[in-house]
Amino acid sequence: MTSSAAQRISCNCVESGRVPPEPEARIFNIQRFSLNDGQGIRTLIFFKGCPHRCPWCANPESISPRIQTVRRESKCLHCRHCLNDADECPSGAMERIGETIGLSALLERILKDEVFFRTSGGGVTLSGGEVLMQHDFARHLLQRLRALGIHTAIETAGDVPCEHLLSVAEHCDQILFDLKIMDITQARKILNMDQSRVLKNFEALAKRGALLLPRLPLIPGYTLDCDNFQAILNFLAPFQLPELHLLPFHQYGEDKYALLGKPYLMRHIPVPDTAEIARFQTVAIRAGYDVHIGG
Repeated sequence: MTSSAAQRISCNCVESGRVPPEPEARIFNIQRFSLNDGQGIRTLIFFKGCPHRCPWCANPESISPRIQTVRRESKCLHCRHCLNDADECPSGAMERIGETIGLSALLERILKDEVFFRTSGGGVTLSGGEVLMQHDFARHLLQRLRALGIHTAIETAGDVPCEHLLSVAEHCDQILFDLKIMDITQARKILNMDQSRVLKNFEALAKRGALLLPRLPLIPGYTLDCDNFQAILNFLAPFQLPELHLLPFHQYGEDKYALLGKPYLMRHIPVPDTAEIARFQTVAIRAGYDVHIGG
């Protein structure tokens, strides 16, 4: 569409009294003053909805795109005033996970931290869930942020149609790209992930000159595996990227599963010790990477 055509449509809307609907998104958390998931002090926006089923997911509340209601037993008065309506709960035991928010309202919240972005070289990172399930909203938001001179990043597993990924990447200063199980069959069976598409999308981003930061979760029984790790390094080698992050498994999300009434399959899996992580770090350093542990 030409700029003149866009202006005509805008004028017609104004003349007829119709205002184009503002983009909306479904999010479940806004984390301020973060030092992870990108440079400087950042605000992280967590989008609801994810197509994958990673057994180790630390944000199970991100999987469903729906707004969910949960009850915290420790706060419940058993007064029955709420009748499962979070707005009627006097103690705060009933809690909604997720909200639908418009672009302007979300920008207003984000810009409260603008001074911290400016002074620290930080910015905004869109995460999830899988943010690219809401690619149209993400594109609009990132476009607005970059117009304001704010550093932008997304965190993604890249398992989406390439055109959706590229349309969002165009407005990103950095893309944090998670690489998990490299075997195509196992990735489909365990994660519900199209690993072939993931790798093709990574290559497409690299060809476009996107600033890519690969991140490798180290999960016992899944990705904390020498063969899988080496397969990732072999895949990354032609791109000559300077840096990668290793994300060791942790148990921080366990309580959320009980709150959501979901089974937690990783309960008895031990967290990898420092020496085990160091072995993988050494391999990556020898491959020429500046390696960071954690986000």
